[in-house]
Amino acid sequence: MGGSAPGNGEPRPVRVLIVDDHAVVRRGIRAYLEVLDDMEVAAEAADGQEALTRLDVMAAHQELPDVVLMDLLMPKMDGATAIGAIKQRHPGLRLVVLTSFGEMERVHAALAQGAAGYLLKDADASEVVAAIRAAARGEVFLDPAVARGLTQEIVSPPTGIASLTSRERDVLVLVAEGRSNQQIADELVISERTARTHVSNVLRKLRLTSRTQAALLAVRQGLVPPKG
Repeated sequence: MGGSAPGNGEPRPVRVLIVDDHAVVRRGIRAYLEVLDDMEVAAEAADGQEALTRLDVMAAHQELPDVVLMDLLMPKMDGATAIGAIKQRHPGLRLVVLTSFGEMERVHAALAQGAAGYLLKDADASEVVAAIRAAARGEVFLDPAVARGLTQEIVSPPTGIASLTSRERDVLVLVAEGRSNQQIADELVISERTARTHVSNVLRKLRLTSRTQAALLAVRQGLVPPKG
């Protein structure tokens, strides 16, 4: 990454693939990066699937970029899935998330799949560049708000409803509606065994001993309307 170009002592620019489903966002990022001496936009893609296809072609020509700058919410293949697929096919690539969404669940998913940075779209352009440069050096760069959220989780892990994943929250609502494990499985298109695991995880995280208690809590938290 950032090695010397043949024939001179100048470090070669960091080559970036921009992945975002909004053309205006891609154009804006490209315009900013292309005026910098140490940055070069290798290509653009409108979704995760197109990014994978482009990277496969670039790899065949030994022209892989150094860093992929990627949105999370995109059609065809979302960013977190794309990050995992890209890291599997091209392990040396560094990926930086640039998204509007800073929920910890999304952050965890992106980092778990192998992202080397996580920025929110209200970040300054200079922060985007800093994140790309950090990723190219093999470092991790987090948006200050995201870093605060991760630190807060370490200091005081979420409890109660906040500790549930979005899938577990869905399960809690279905439990509160009186659905059986099989009905929950059918509704969420998962196996009955997986539904049972989700229910037990919900009860464990909420420190409850019965589905009735879970239903009462869901009503109290406003997740489902009270019956009658």
